[in-house]
Amino acid sequence: MGASPARARVRLALDHHYATAIAIQLRKRRHDVVAAVERGWETTEDEALLALCAEDGRALVTNNVGDFAVIARRWAGEGRSHAGLIFTSDASMPRHRGSIGLYVDVLGDLLRAHRADDAFTDQLHSL
Repeated sequence: MGASPARARVRLALDHHYATAIAIQLRKRRHDVVAAVERGWETTEDEALLALCAEDGRALVTNNVGDFAVIARRWAGEGRSHAGLIFTSDASMPRHRGSIGLYVDVLGDLLRAHRADDAFTDQLHSL
């Protein structure tokens, strides 16, 4: 018998606001996560970034709720799909070097709880 097919799973991209170390640590835990900076996406406009993530099948983790929520609503009205938006808040999850471990734990738990590759498709999720 051949090898069993790999299970599809949620893939994430971290907006440029987050430390690359978060993606590195999550990959060490066998999660498929990239940082925008690693892909050269750090200066990409918001809508183009969401389109890149959709093409790559990656839900986007971002702190930019205002801009991305507007884009997602417009896309829904146009019948366009995205791979998901996962919003964080500086109030509950501040972005600084000391919070890298918090992000790794919270995102790792989220990825384990939502295993299907389409778990966040066209969804807005807040942490």
